[in-house]
Amino acid sequence: MSNPHRLLARLLALIAAISMAVQPVQAQSILRDAETEALLRDMAAPLVEAAGLEPQNVDIVMINNPSINAFVAGGQVVYIHGGLIDAADTANEVQGVIAHELGHITGGHIIRSSEGISKAGNISILSMILGAAAVLAGASEAGLGVIAAGQQAAIGRFLAFSRVQESSADAAGATYLSRAGISGRGSLEFFGKLQNLEFRYGRSQADEATFSRTHPLSGDRIAVLRDTYEADPAWNAPDDPELQRRFERVKAKLFGYQSEPRRTLQRYPETRTDTPARYARAYAYHKDALVNKALAEAEELLASDPDDPYFLELKGQVLLESGRPQDALIPLRKATKLSRSEPLIASMFGHALIATEDKTHFEEAEHILRTAVARDRYNPFAWYQLGVVYAASGDMPRARLASAEQQIMRRQYDLAIRSAQVAEAGLPEGSPDWIRAQDIGLQARAELEQLRDRR
Repeated sequence: MSNPHRLLARLLALIAAISMAVQPVQAQSILRDAETEALLRDMAAPLVEAAGLEPQNVDIVMINNPSINAFVAGGQVVYIHGGLIDAADTANEVQGVIAHELGHITGGHIIRSSEGISKAGNISILSMILGAAAVLAGASEAGLGVIAAGQQAAIGRFLAFSRVQESSADAAGATYLSRAGISGRGSLEFFGKLQNLEFRYGRSQADEATFSRTHPLSGDRIAVLRDTYEADPAWNAPDDPELQRRFERVKAKLFGYQSEPRRTLQRYPETRTDTPARYARAYAYHKDALVNKALAEAEELLASDPDDPYFLELKGQVLLESGRPQDALIPLRKATKLSRSEPLIASMFGHALIATEDKTHFEEAEHILRTAVARDRYNPFAWYQLGVVYAASGDMPRARLASAEQQIMRRQYDLAIRSAQVAEAGLPEGSPDWIRAQDIGLQARAELEQLRDRR
């Protein structure tokens, strides 16, 4: 006979594992790339307009994760995993996913889902209490049975709630694609791929690593979507060839950046001389510290288009990260100019200026980095570099303010409070930077208070 206390320990471990499944989405590794973000904005723009949302309020964020998934988690932000981009063959497929996720935003599903989770949680918690009591009373098997039944009821209730939301998002997404004049073929093709994964690997494995974990698929859903899309005037609309060209570049670039070099070279062998293949190989060689090979691929790309800011950025990145910051200045300066000081590219240029350790470059670096953070405040790397420039010039209050900016973004609230206090004490009272230091301190304290309330 099993030891009741050992069973209880197993029970509590099970409770912990199950409860994690309904926790709010936690912070994940965000992958930032200027070219990728520009593509996603352009792909989403007509759909955002069709959904009646303000473009400046909607963000499409890339998550550095190889699984096939996309989700919304509050606010007007769509998160897309890198694995989803890799699984898609066309920009149109990704647009279908974005349209679906916008349907969740306009439907207010994030707010409402908390109701479904709460109801499921109430059933689950009750079963845990009753089951634990039974185990302690000596009825071990009965206790585990109560918990299993309660968990199954909880999961069933939540999934039923989720299916309603998914169907609603399907319908909304189809409407947005139609209004934007974009075919639903890609949406059907992508959902079909996911269903094939379920058939091939079985739902238990597919659920662990794919979009189907949070977007339960069924033949009925796909059939309904097919009827809707095929009846739509946009069904035969051709794909945008320029978006597709850019998509193929970004897909290869992300694969080269995220994958092991060996895998990249298998998919994009040296016999291929097209732009996506050279892009992917450049990152693979760079990761393997094969600097000359990486630079050779970058030069071939630039030979095809000397004024492409992203090719220039690639060359500058390889040079900079290979310990040649002085050589990186020419391509990164040109990339910054051609991209109209795109914040991520400008941040790398600012970093290269500082990395030369030539103090005559620091004034230019400060100007470049201040412009970058003014256009993209949520860039901790740029704030760090700006702090380095301030410290080198002896402006410690602003150096500490820059530290506070990056610390608040990294959820280092105690450090942010201390840095903001030091900055506030040394800045001119009433100045914009002084006010910003106060704001950061207030925000950090509020975040800490919320964390304490959750405990």
